[in-house]
Order: sequence, then structure tokens, then C-alpha cells
Amino acid sequence: MVCLDVDGTIVNHDGHMSEAVKQAGRAVVGDGHTVVVSTGRSLPATLPIIETFGITHGYAVCSNGGVTLRIDTELEDGYEVIDQQVFDPAPALDALNQRLSLSTARYAIETSAGKFFATTRFEDRSFGLAPEMVSFKEMRRAEAVRLVVNSDDATAHEFAHAVKDIGLQGVSYSVGWSAWIDIAAEGVTKASSLERLRDALGVPQEKTIACGDGRNDIEMLQWAHRGVAMGQAVPEVVEVSDEVTGTVDDDGLVPVLYSILED
Repeated sequence: MVCLDVDGTIVNHDGHMSEAVKQAGRAVVGDGHTVVVSTGRSLPATLPIIETFGITHGYAVCSNGGVTLRIDTELEDGYEVIDQQVFDPAPALDALNQRLSLSTARYAIETSAGKFFATTRFEDRSFGLAPEMVSFKEMRRAEAVRLVVNSDDATAHEFAHAVKDIGLQGVSYSVGWSAWIDIAAEGVTKASSLERLRDALGVPQEKTIACGDGRNDIEMLQWAHRGVAMGQAVPEVVEVSDEVTGTVDDDGLVPVLYSILED
């Protein structure tokens, strides 16, 4: 069971997948391994990665564990949602709004119906579709699988401290590379959804491998029997990993994937 982050692992920070990564991914899929794309991206933004890797039957974990897909190209849409972890975003939105300026903070939600709501212009390829503009009040009433907040007022370090001071309750969250926070239902991470999937498929724990670079990958890398951090990963990601490969710009994922074929 090969669990792969997308941004910063499969594709670089410009969203480009190299030919070397594409071929390595296709080789592992073609060899019969269960490759699970495991990403913070929403469902629509995950599908192109699945297609490029040639995954016609399998699974994917999207929205940092909020949505799990079964991939089957014979289905009408090519997939079905088999698990969804929803939450009420209102308490987190209210807590954040008390500390962050509405004039600079940007809020976006992926809803349980697969829609993308935003309170202001919000350009983010991780959602994979254009936002529907709503008021803050309307957003509070949505049923969410993922809530994203970012701000131009702070650095990533300052933002992380502000979020920690707020003490968000009843949700799981991770802070990104910039002043950015991803929020999911309490206890929901990539790892929690991958563990449910592993158990359902009957895959032995020692047959799990994960590769990632972001703070939202920490639990996944700890969970996997073999956790591999990308070379550009932040120190707290490296610390929980079993090994470190090259950076995404150096196609660090490629030797990891080919090592699976050698086992």
C-alpha cells in the first residue's frame, strides 16, 4: 500500500509532474501495487493525478482524510465516494474570526456536496474548481469536509502561533508552508483514513509506505511502516520519518518508487 502526497511530492510547487515521476508512478501501478494518492486536495483536483498515474482501479484519500474514493473507470464518473468525514465549521470560523482580520483573512470551504465556497477571491488549485462566493454567515451554515483559512497579515510562523493561541476545539488542523491552515473534522487526518482503508483491504501494516513533505503529512509518515520525507520537508516532518529522499525538484520520489519494485 503506497501512500503518496501530491503537492511537494508527486508535483512541484508549480503543479508540474516530471516525466520521471510519471513513469515511476506508472511502473509501480503496473506492477500491481496499491497506490493511494493521499492529499489535501479536493476530489476534483485529485482526479488528474490518478489519471496520469494510470490508476484505473484503486483508492484515493482527499481533503486531508475528509473524503475517500474508490477508483473504478467502469463507473459513470470513474469513482465513487466511499467515506466522508464532515463537521460543523461554525465554531472554528468564529474562533478564527475573533483573532484574524476579515479584511485580510480568506476563508474557503469544501462542502459535503462537493462544492467550493469562499468569502472572497480565493485562488487555490487544491480545490480544483472555481469558488462560489458566499457571506461569512452563509459559510457558517455549511456542512464541511475541509475548511481553509489564509491571511496576508502574518508569516507562516506568526500564523502558526496565532492559531495555537486560539486553541481550536473539536477539529483537526495543520498549518501549511505559508500563513495557511487546513481544518478537518476532529481526529481526521490522512493517516486516520488510510488506516481505515488498510484495515478494510486487509493490508499488513508492514506493507505500508508513505511519502510526503508537509505538516499535514506528519501523521501519515508516523503511521506508515516506512515513512519517507521529501528533501525540502520542514524539520518536524523529517523528525518523524524513517528516511529522507531528494527534493521534489530533484525527483526525490522516483528512487523511492523504484525501491518498491526491487523488494
